[in-house]
Amino acid sequence: MAPPSPRSVLALDVGRRRIGLAGCDPLGVTVTPLPALARGEFQADLGRLLELVRQRRVTALVVGLPLDAGQRPTPQGVHCRRYGLRLARALAALGQPLPLAWVDEHASSWAAGERFGLHGDRSGRLDSAAAVLLLEQWLREGPEPLDPAAFTAAFTADPVAPAAIAVGSRAGADSF
Repeated sequence: MAPPSPRSVLALDVGRRRIGLAGCDPLGVTVTPLPALARGEFQADLGRLLELVRQRRVTALVVGLPLDAGQRPTPQGVHCRRYGLRLARALAALGQPLPLAWVDEHASSWAAGERFGLHGDRSGRLDSAAAVLLLEQWLREGPEPLDPAAFTAAFTADPVAPAAIAVGSRAGADSF
């Protein structure tokens, strides 16, 4: 895949307890880990993410999607996909429509632990370090983010169909 157009992006490593966050500048040069978000009710998470989107002037979202060896979303991948789509739709409803891209996050937490020395971290720093790797991978390879409406038909038909989304390659594959 070709590198995407530069823009200010917010990357999310969606977990059940926390969401690791990373952002980049509008030129896509500097990737910065941001404080992880402790998961709560979706509306509370949405408020905090909306504030971050506005503060950082975010123009696209990148969400990690754990895939199996057959390039199909794992059960956590289905959760991440649903969360990413729900977030993009909720932000659009609040006047912040953002295109969305996916990156295969297979082994991103392990790779982040290795690269940043954060194995066993429970503070959220590991989650955000994984989001850094996702964003770096996306900046190198894409894919270009798409309007969430583009996902609707395929997602409704089969929420785990590989054809339903375009996914960038594995974030942990060559990150160090």
